[in-house]
Amino acid sequence: MEKPLINKKCLLQKYPGKGGWTYAIIPGIKQDKKVRFGWVKVRGHIDDYEIKNVRLMPMGDGRLFLTVKAEIRKKIRKEEGDWIKVVLFADRAPAEIPRELILCLKDDPTAHKNFMAYSDAVKKQFTDWISGARTDETKVRRIALTIDKASRGEKFTVQKISDE
Repeated sequence: MEKPLINKKCLLQKYPGKGGWTYAIIPGIKQDKKVRFGWVKVRGHIDDYEIKNVRLMPMGDGRLFLTVKAEIRKKIRKEEGDWIKVVLFADRAPAEIPRELILCLKDDPTAHKNFMAYSDAVKKQFTDWISGARTDETKVRRIALTIDKASRGEKFTVQKISDE
């Protein structure tokens, strides 16, 4: 049986200010130096809510944190100041292509053909980049950039594109 990276209770906290994230500090897991920004991709549970394709993000002081979106907090009935049970495993599964990207690619057969011809590593890089968007607006912009580049058959990497 696979051993979890963490199986602990963590405190929900909130960054101050309007629009501040609600998050939990995840102790004992180190940043992945081989991955952009040191993110660590995980799957598991927050209380009884299943999560997958989620990234732990660095706080800047060596610790990592897990954002807990309003949708999840609503379902588990927890808010800032509450304790949550966090069970996380390393997520080594290949990146799923976001549903929104698949739908957009189907609207442009050339972009679809070119995107699917990219190596798995390039597809993973782009799906991670799209999935890592903090806002829906950024996600839409990243999908549009991906479709545009793929429709022209351009070979590119995420590092060459900046949208934030």
